[in-house]
Amino acid sequence: MSKTLSEIAQQIKDANRKVQLIYAFNGTGKTRLSRAFKELISPKAEGEEAQASDLAAKKVLYYSAFTEDLFYWKNDLERDAEPKLVIQPNAFTRWVLEEQGQDQSITATFQHYTSEKLTPHFSTDFSSVSFSFERGNNQREPNIKISKGEESNFIWSVFNALLEQVISELNIAEVANRSTDVFNNLKYVFADDPVSSLDENHLIELAVDLAGLIKSSQSDLKFIITTHSPLFYNVLFNEFSNKACYMLERVDDGSFTLTEKPGDSNKSFSYHLHLLQTIEQAIADQKIERYHFTLLRNLYEKTAGFLGYPKWSELLPDDKQLYYSRIINFTSHSTLSNEAMAVPTPAEQATVKLLTDHLKSRHAFWQQQGA
Repeated sequence: MSKTLSEIAQQIKDANRKVQLIYAFNGTGKTRLSRAFKELISPKAEGEEAQASDLAAKKVLYYSAFTEDLFYWKNDLERDAEPKLVIQPNAFTRWVLEEQGQDQSITATFQHYTSEKLTPHFSTDFSSVSFSFERGNNQREPNIKISKGEESNFIWSVFNALLEQVISELNIAEVANRSTDVFNNLKYVFADDPVSSLDENHLIELAVDLAGLIKSSQSDLKFIITTHSPLFYNVLFNEFSNKACYMLERVDDGSFTLTEKPGDSNKSFSYHLHLLQTIEQAIADQKIERYHFTLLRNLYEKTAGFLGYPKWSELLPDDKQLYYSRIINFTSHSTLSNEAMAVPTPAEQATVKLLTDHLKSRHAFWQQQGA
């Protein structure tokens, strides 16, 4: 039975589990679900500001695309000013940076998942941060603008510093012995898609590190993690023994289902077949969007891995470079950022159908009789 996102938020709350993992495709409604859950747990009073200034009042520690909106680039090209990432004042950055001075911890985490040569430099009042890149031979390229993926990793590093402090403080059972009381009201941590543009090695490492941090929590704090990455989901699935796992899907009428799944993405919801079904539905409805190229590439990658091909491009039809370039054009890091990207042309949409049909016929996908 389908539900509204508010009803699904209530379902998550009622499950009362230490860890809940939710998988969903991009665009399904993960971020809206996180907002519905936040509103359920901590409904805003009439006239209350959207960004609460008091961290101690929060019951949900919340990471999502809206968290990333607290950071934005300021580039004064006319005055040739250095590009800098502006940090809008808010409860969690004030605590981590101004009150706790966690800038070195943030730098270490950020470099761990990107490059030790890429260094953030905070302003003295922590209102902005600039970046430099060490070229070697004591040469440094200052004031560079990092990629969208690196920016997401930096923002996650800020949140991670706060999460480490939260878990450490709440692990002290005797409230009077804690060094601060600002986390005493926290009940949930909701991390909405913390993965962005990481290579597989760092993605796995981040998942293992996050799982380790959560497993170190000895308090009653509960964790909800949503992701569109099957690899990230699978690593977390295998890291946790006591968890509830779900797949979030959107129904044609705009409602949603949250279905509990007993296994990882391959065992419990046949991820590759789900990919194929989603692409075929878009083809049938003539509603192919740019993210369907991402799904198609993922489908080719999983099929190539299963069949033992070293490169997924080897499964493409005869003019491999042409089709490879078209897919890469729609799935590169730059085109997957928030930057504007053209809707696929009719010819590009036809390419999705051609490559889907090719994969099904050439590489023997099982087809249900009568389907």
